Amino acid sequence: MEGKVLILDFGSQYTQLIARKVRELSIYCEIFPYNADVDIDSYVAILLSGSPYSVLEEDAPRLKLEIKGRLPLLAICYGAQYLSAHYGGAVLKSETREFGRAYLSYISDDPLFHNIDQGSQVWMSHSDSICDLPDNAMLLASTDRVKNVAYRFKGEETYGIQFHPEVYHSVDGKQLLYNFLVRIAKIRQIWTTENFVGQTLNSLKEKLSGDKVVLGLSGGVDSTVAAVLISRAIGENLNCIFVNNGLLRKGEFEQVIQQYVGMGLHVEGVDASKRFIQSLEGVTDPEEKRKTIGKVFIDVFEEASKKVDAVWLGQGTIYPDVIESISIKGPSATIKSHHNVGGLPDCMNLKVIEPLKSLFKDEVRQVGAELGISQSLIQRHPFPGPGLAIRILGEVTQEAIKTVQEADFIFVNALKKEGLYHDIWQAGAILLPVNSVGVMGDERTYEKCIVLRAVESRDGMTADWVDFPHKFLQKVSNEIINKVKHINRVVYDISSKPPATIEWE
Repeated sequence: MEGKVLILDFGSQYTQLIARKVRELSIYCEIFPYNADVDIDSYVAILLSGSPYSVLEEDAPRLKLEIKGRLPLLAICYGAQYLSAHYGGAVLKSETREFGRAYLSYISDDPLFHNIDQGSQVWMSHSDSICDLPDNAMLLASTDRVKNVAYRFKGEETYGIQFHPEVYHSVDGKQLLYNFLVRIAKIRQIWTTENFVGQTLNSLKEKLSGDKVVLGLSGGVDSTVAAVLISRAIGENLNCIFVNNGLLRKGEFEQVIQQYVGMGLHVEGVDASKRFIQSLEGVTDPEEKRKTIGKVFIDVFEEASKKVDAVWLGQGTIYPDVIESISIKGPSATIKSHHNVGGLPDCMNLKVIEPLKSLFKDEVRQVGAELGISQSLIQRHPFPGPGLAIRILGEVTQEAIKTVQEADFIFVNALKKEGLYHDIWQAGAILLPVNSVGVMGDERTYEKCIVLRAVESRDGMTADWVDFPHKFLQKVSNEIINKVKHINRVVYDISSKPPATIEWE
């Protein structure tokens, strides 16, 4: 990939935001842990992330590679403190933690701050301060409270900034990144959806020439876009399998199969719903649910795929999955098993092809649009791999599934009718394993409670609850209680992520 930018991650919660901002500038970038062995010479610029650590801690992350002066370098927050401390400056604990909005009170005449004026709002998040710059560094910017907000090493394109240009609240953050990457590092802005599709199709044709591929469809955007890309490259040599685990949304299995067939994909629909639901009898622990569903899925998928003489296994893996697997903390200790085909047994002897593994979710949607995939598919809300099993707290039964399907159907349809569906990241209904007292007519009821959940997000890593009009929630609540059996109470979840998660299990 021409003109690659390297982002070295010190464990910041904002690192993916840095990458997304760079991609928005039509520049390709990759994230690696700060201690990874990477070929510096294959990149054209480097960014250092922030970190939850302090450079004053003994176990603070330290770079394995000597990178200063080799390429244009922009160090953010912890990265700026690290460079300062490592090259002769001084970093000390702040008297108070600097968090939130700040305003640039001084800006020097440097290309990094081109088209950025004094008073520009930036976002701070640090408890240490750079008290003294290295002798060969020059001050570029300050705020009223922090003197050394930005600096540059003399004679080098090496910069440090204390604030976070990647977050929304740094108003000119994108301009600053543009200044560094385009004006200073001279990187061409050629990372476009059209170029990605063209290059990927050529690569797939070359790699898969004459071979058959089997791919597990989930009905979601990632597997759908991956399937269409591979299909465009190899045509009928792609064989898709869509497994109905009985935990999908109302009418979803039949509807999605029809859409896929209408798109020209060769799809085998496998209805294994009874098998999945029987396997979940008596299971209430969330992780045990995931593992049970994952095991049954693997068995079902393996049985169906044996009918195809495939060489390759296609997957809809996207970049956040890749980043997690190489994070500074290592792979996740607990793998959430679901009906994604990741983790299929080695005995299948299939090579893996992942055409989307360099893309973020919004980029996957852009590629889907470039490929002409229906908006109803590429703009669908994310749906958990284990399906409704983790939206039914407690044991999964046929009755519970039907209850959640009906409530979810009412909620999502209302969002679409009111023009709200595409304004939010994800929405759904959750069934609680408790009964509460109610009154219907003149009779006392003792029935179940439905929770409605809807969040706004860019990538699912962080999320905030949607502040719907009260009349909308009232209408949905009334319809659910009137139409869904065994429900006498509806509540709305107003928790953000963190501290909560989007799903309840």
